[in-house]
Amino acid sequence: MKDLNISARFIKGVGPSRLRILNRLGIETIHDLLYCFPARHEDRSRIKKIAEIKPGNFETIKVKALTFGGRMSKKGMSIFQVAVGDSTGVVHATWFNQPYMKDKFKIGQELILYGKVEKYNYLQINNPEYEILTGTKEDFTHIARIVPVYPLTESLNQRWFRNIMKFTVDNYVDEVKEILPFGMRKRNNLMILKEAVRNIHFPVSALVLKKARERIIFDEFMILETGIALKRASIKIDLSGYSHKLEGDLIGKFKNDMPFQLTKSQSKVIREIEEDMKSQKPMNRLLQGDVGSGKTMVALYALILTVQNGYQGALMVPTEILAEQHYRNIEALIKPLGINVMLLSGDLKEEERRRRRQMIEAGEADIIIGTHALIQERVNFKKLGLAVIDEQHKFGVMQRAILKSKSQNPDILVMTATPIPRTLALTVYGDMDVSTIDELPPGRGGVKTFFFEEKNRDRAYKIAEEEIKIGRQVYIVYPIIDESEKSDLRAAIKMHKDLSQRFTDLKIGLLHGRMKSKEKEAVMHDFKDRKIDMLVSTVVIEVGVDISNASVMIIEHAERFGLSQLHQLRGRIGRGKHLSYCILVSEPKTDDAKHRISAMLNTQDGFKIAEADLEIRGPGEFFGTRQHGLPELKIANIVKDKDLLELAKKEAFELVQKDRFLRSPENRLIRESLLSKFSREDLALASVG
Repeated sequence: MKDLNISARFIKGVGPSRLRILNRLGIETIHDLLYCFPARHEDRSRIKKIAEIKPGNFETIKVKALTFGGRMSKKGMSIFQVAVGDSTGVVHATWFNQPYMKDKFKIGQELILYGKVEKYNYLQINNPEYEILTGTKEDFTHIARIVPVYPLTESLNQRWFRNIMKFTVDNYVDEVKEILPFGMRKRNNLMILKEAVRNIHFPVSALVLKKARERIIFDEFMILETGIALKRASIKIDLSGYSHKLEGDLIGKFKNDMPFQLTKSQSKVIREIEEDMKSQKPMNRLLQGDVGSGKTMVALYALILTVQNGYQGALMVPTEILAEQHYRNIEALIKPLGINVMLLSGDLKEEERRRRRQMIEAGEADIIIGTHALIQERVNFKKLGLAVIDEQHKFGVMQRAILKSKSQNPDILVMTATPIPRTLALTVYGDMDVSTIDELPPGRGGVKTFFFEEKNRDRAYKIAEEEIKIGRQVYIVYPIIDESEKSDLRAAIKMHKDLSQRFTDLKIGLLHGRMKSKEKEAVMHDFKDRKIDMLVSTVVIEVGVDISNASVMIIEHAERFGLSQLHQLRGRIGRGKHLSYCILVSEPKTDDAKHRISAMLNTQDGFKIAEADLEIRGPGEFFGTRQHGLPELKIANIVKDKDLLELAKKEAFELVQKDRFLRSPENRLIRESLLSKFSREDLALASVG
């Protein structure tokens, strides 16, 4: 047996300098080489006569070398040409700055060429790939077949690397071990693994390539989903948490004194959370709902429930503005209940911060609201029963894990107003239970969305003025704070000055991320108290800010914002009974920017927005799986390959149900592969969302 874990330097053609370049690509062993999959394939299998080839196309031709020669261009570039022909015509194969090519060919040789056909005074193929036919068995690597194209650095060329891969596949692929049980392969009509690896590199046909890709994609998803299934099982089976009693005076009084009626969707989600919290097992639940759907009220219900049972509750939010807003709103709602709500923010003076930390540790604070200040080492809870993490995508996994570690397996509720597409619910959040609030509270006035080109900006200002005249307020959002010599983007600070000069009768405020917390809070207080008509801002107001009187959101350079970001900004308006207007001012140049604008105009459904955003950006950028402690996917794509993802999830969860620790001999290699992809720390992190 040959060892796949030996260094790639033992492959013919790999010297020390090339090995260093391969190392930078993450290739150290022969196994790494076999699993360095092509980025794409080119079908060079159809060989044409010269009379059939067309300028502008990439073509494959079988020809004979007729004559060759070299010359220098006026700019000093070496040009080497081989005139080649078949029974239907002649074409010139041309190489630039490669004088050594003259040693490769002899007149009368039979060649196969592949490249882009150009038409000048004569037909020409520039820098073609080539094979010289020797009269022996024609084992083509670079042409006359479906050819792999690899993701390489500039230091490596495709031809060299393809030769290395051909040698590696031919000599080592039979040592690839099958990791899936026979029954699973048969059920899902999957190719044997070593054949899949062979044909992902050098496929014998397009159909075989398709089957090879399916097998390797399935394996990637299978390992991912098995890790998620094991983690979910450990939460549901192995861990012990706090069991909550659901009835009591506090929660009863809160229900009776609630200033509005819960929607059916909110009530359904509360019942799901109650089922979790009364269990001895820790809750690990994701609460998703569109902007303005009432997630905070549901979270507050859970926080009061934990306080009623003698525990503390924590609410961690991404910004000081949001922490302050939640503190004010929650304190006003539950003051009659005698619950002590505390704000722990980063800008408190040290003496006051120390006093509040002591109160938290002594159990004198029941509900603690804060930003990342909650996870500082010196913050210790007496008995944390529930941690609520708002707008969880703003926090890294490590931050969420630290908050969870502040107690013995507290219940975890993470909330997001960026709805999670189903494919992400199966992967990034696969170990969590998911609750969805899918209706907005009644009495909302709705939002109309418009798109204006920059030349029509005055129309946006006109709408803003009309709304201000009837007592409403306006946001104008810019992508940057200051002007830059490298950018022609409008900036918040300069535009605040310009707009103040233009609308002299209006009170215009400014809000951006460089301001101190107290300054930002003062501006938001003034805006909420209607002392500001128009608020010029950066995306600092993207999350959670709730001003029901604001009816216009003008987003400048809308093409510079992500789709979910645009939707979040739109969610800052439409919170009152009156009709609101979201105006996108933009000159979208790229297809992606145009798609984002189109999606905003076509729907206000956050779930459709999230799906569109995932398709536009791709899973890597939408939610990098690495920050969630999940293994990297080499070729699988959770959007394009979602049918295989669903299949793998079903198999993985059934597997873990039958063989909890993967101890069965037929599952041994799945277990080994899993441990090579997930670190034990990663598996621990997967439990915090």
